[in-house]
Amino acid sequence: MKLDDPRVQKNIVELAQVLAKAQDAELIMSFLKELLTPSEIADVAVRWALVKELKDKRTHREIAKDLGVSLCKITRGSRELKKPDSAFQKFLSTLS
Repeated sequence: MKLDDPRVQKNIVELAQVLAKAQDAELIMSFLKELLTPSEIADVAVRWALVKELKDKRTHREIAKDLGVSLCKITRGSRELKKPDSAFQKFLSTLS
């Protein structure tokens, strides 16, 4: 499927709804390990780590060096984090 295929949006919405209903971290982790390749899991983990680093006010260059990611990925995360209704902010606020 290509990104502009209407089935992409339909399936992402459905996946979000299923994950929201799960309320079981172990089940969700098992699901993600079955759904994604090890490389995709690592990529998602790095993206989440860089968002947390941005929240902690680390510089883009420090994050890039530490996590081995491009400044482009970090800039994208930073832009999303700064949005007034940022989903990143909402999820970060759930961390203890």
